Amino acid sequence: MTAPTLTKIAAACAVLMVLASCANTIRGMGRDTANAVNATEDAGHTVKRAANN
Repeated sequence: MTAPTLTKIAAACAVLMVLASCANTIRGMGRDTANAVNATEDAGHTVKRAANN
């Protein structure tokens, strides 16, 4: 293989790794957001139960 070909392959691999990292970060942010929503709902239910007693 020639140097330009190896450079192109290396660049393509680097781009794929960056995209995979972004996907993991976005997935993690989605989980964090879902957990925050669940915690807020749980807190609301706790306040409602406390107000009813």
